[in-house]
Order: sequence, then structure tokens, then C-alpha cells
Amino acid sequence: MHAVRLPECELGRTAMKDLLPMQPKDVLETFADIGDLMRDTGFVQSNPIEQGVRNCVACYRDYFKV
Repeated sequence: MHAVRLPECELGRTAMKDLLPMQPKDVLETFADIGDLMRDTGFVQSNPIEQGVRNCVACYRDYFKV
């Protein structure tokens, strides 16, 4: 729900939510690891998700002139 609240805060609107039970192919947990990517490319994540959502909303508003 954190990922839903972030754009809500940026847009000043509440999302219309239709909360459903888990679906057959929903992922319960993940073990994603970017360690190899960081080692091989020198990539280091520097922006928190809050900043990424803020940037995305700003880009959307600029592109669509809203």
C-alpha cells in the first residue's frame, strides 16, 4: 500500500482501490538481489522510491500539460 500512497500524496487525490484476495500468480515474496549488477556495472541505487515517484509525476504532468 506504500506504493499506492506515494502517488496519492503527490497528486493530492485518493486512488480508487478495489482490494481483491490474492490471485493465482501473485508473488508472496521475492529474493531479488542487485549485488551482481552493482559489482559488474558499478550501479548504486541513489534515489529512494519517494523521489522516483515525485519525478515520475512531474514528468507526467509536464508531458501531458496537466
